[in-house]
Amino acid sequence: MTRFLRFTLATAAMALAASGASALEPRPGVKLRALDKITGNSTDLTAKVGDTLKFGRLSVTVKACFQAPPQDTPESAAFLEIHALAAESHRVTAAEKAGRETRGPKPIGPDGLLFSGWMFASSPGLSALEHPTYDVWVISCNSSGPDGQ
Repeated sequence: MTRFLRFTLATAAMALAASGASALEPRPGVKLRALDKITGNSTDLTAKVGDTLKFGRLSVTVKACFQAPPQDTPESAAFLEIHALAAESHRVTAAEKAGRETRGPKPIGPDGLLFSGWMFASSPGLSALEHPTYDVWVISCNSSGPDGQ
C-alpha cells in the first residue's frame, strides 16, 4: 500500500511539473456571492483580506485569497471563517426550557463558528457552508478591495 501511495504521489508531482502548473498568487480582495434560501435573493459581496462582512445572520471573515495566474486554468480559493450572529430578540423556546437540543445549524467551534476552511470557485460544493438558510461561495479574488480601493 505504501509503495502504491508513493508511486501515485510521484506520478502526480511529475504531471504537475510537466504541465507547467504554477502556484496560486495571493490577492488582496475577494468577491463572494451569498444566497438567502428563504427569499431567493442573492447578493455579491466584496471585501479585502482581513475584513468581516455581515449577511443576514452570518458574519464572514476573509482570511486569505489566492488566484491562478492568467495563463493557467482559472481558479480562485479563499480561506473563510463564517460565524452565526445572535438574534436581536431571543425568545426562549419550550425545547430550551426543557434542556433539549434546539434545531438549526450546530456551531463547530467557539463563538458560533459554522465554517472555517478553504472555498474554491471552480468547485463550490467541495468545501461548502452547511446552513439551512444561507449559502456563501467564492466568485473570484480581486487585485483590489471593495469599490476599487
